[in-house]
This record gives sequence, C-alpha cells and structure tokens, in this order.
Amino acid sequence: MLLFCPQCSNILTVSASPENGRNRLECRTCPYQHAIEEPMYSRRYFKKKERKDVFGGPEAWANADKTAVQCPTGTCEGKEAAFYQVQIRSADEPMTSFYKGHSA
Repeated sequence: MLLFCPQCSNILTVSASPENGRNRLECRTCPYQHAIEEPMYSRRYFKKKERKDVFGGPEAWANADKTAVQCPTGTCEGKEAAFYQVQIRSADEPMTSFYKGHSA
C-alpha cells in the first residue's frame, strides 16, 4: 500500500521514531510525519480473467494434427490428443507444444 504526503505529494516511507522507536510515516522531501498507532494494511481480491483459447476455439482443435499419446494423469481412457506447436521464445529455443485430449 502506497501512501502519499498530504503536503508535497511524495511517497511516504516507514521509519522508526527516534523518540519512542515506534514506526511512523515520514516524507523525505518535507518535514511531514505521521505516527502509526494501529496496524495498516490493504487486501484486494482480483477476479481471475477468463483465458481464451489461443488456437482459435473448439472448431480449430477439430482440424489440428493428432498423435497417439497416453494420458499423463491416467484419469482418462483417451489414446489420442490434438496438438499444435508455437515458437514462444527466441529462435534458438525449441518450440512449445500444446496438447488437448481428443476422444478416439
């Protein structure tokens, strides 16, 4: 949480007071100080964004190349998966493969 000085609008920093050792907010530009007497915190919960299928949706997966693979978790009976490869990193790195289970 960032707090700003009400006098000069610079960021306030937390420091220990030389008088009593307790924390305070102080401005490093002007003489503003504010004693911290109770806990200060802020918590925000952000809504997760929905991911879009970067390959073009379900109909694009129907035309994708397929290969015989075994389910890595062993939870499904599928023996085939659709896949595509994309160069995500620099050219000297290998391509990244994306797989999606496909019923035979």
